[in-house]
Amino acid sequence: MIAAMEGSSGAGDGAGEGGSPHLTLDGFDGSLALLLAQARSHQIDLSTLRLPDLIDQLADRLDRARATIPLGHQADWVVMASWILLLRSDLLLPRDEPALQAAERRATDLRDRLVALQEIQALGAWLEQRPQLGRDVFARGRSEAIGGVIGGSVEVDMIAFLWACLERFDDPADTVDTRPIYRLPALDLYDIPEARDRILRRLADSEAALRLDQLLPGPDQRTAQPPTRLRLRSAWSSTFVASLELARQGDVALAQAETFDPIIVSVSSSDQLQPNISSIPSAAP
Repeated sequence: MIAAMEGSSGAGDGAGEGGSPHLTLDGFDGSLALLLAQARSHQIDLSTLRLPDLIDQLADRLDRARATIPLGHQADWVVMASWILLLRSDLLLPRDEPALQAAERRATDLRDRLVALQEIQALGAWLEQRPQLGRDVFARGRSEAIGGVIGGSVEVDMIAFLWACLERFDDPADTVDTRPIYRLPALDLYDIPEARDRILRRLADSEAALRLDQLLPGPDQRTAQPPTRLRLRSAWSSTFVASLELARQGDVALAQAETFDPIIVSVSSSDQLQPNISSIPSAAP
């Protein structure tokens, strides 16, 4: 592989060009492939080689060759530099030393633990995306045990049971139930049947189309006080729902020129045209 890369281009020792980058180090001046070949054949003393300079120059060549050199060639440079670092490490700690073997075992164990950690993190992320019990989904209520007793037999004192039944069915006449009973407050509001009758009656009297606000109930003659907001809302809602119900049944026709314009109500008939909305006076602001 080294020979092939060396002969791939004549100017291959340029800065980031050719088969391998050109390096200028203490005691060596040439390509990275040549440095690896001399290191493998023991033609150069790697103990005198400054690894930081090697790494800095290789990083610089990789950065400059990012747009011109194929990614596969750049990967080959990194592999060759890794081999040089491995050979340098053999000088510091031979492979047959027990300490190196223990270090390799620790490195293998650490790598396995890192792989397991990545798998656990991936599993945790997958579980996080699943519906969570108590947050996204909720458990079904526990079913009742009907027709049997769980956990053993139950002993019942028949005499005490009969006395309890007698006390339960014994209802003295002087006993008065004083428990408070909640009753909903009765609200004096307008109902829909009343609104239906009012709409039909006013349309028959006017013989023309009317605005929805002209079909509201008049002032209450029983009290001189103005209607409350709740009673006024009840008048609007009951009149509007009643007009929709009459339109669904085909008794009246509803029309509206544009959004938020007054709703026009007219008597619906087969020979009657739609009401002229522009001729109906608008509601007072």
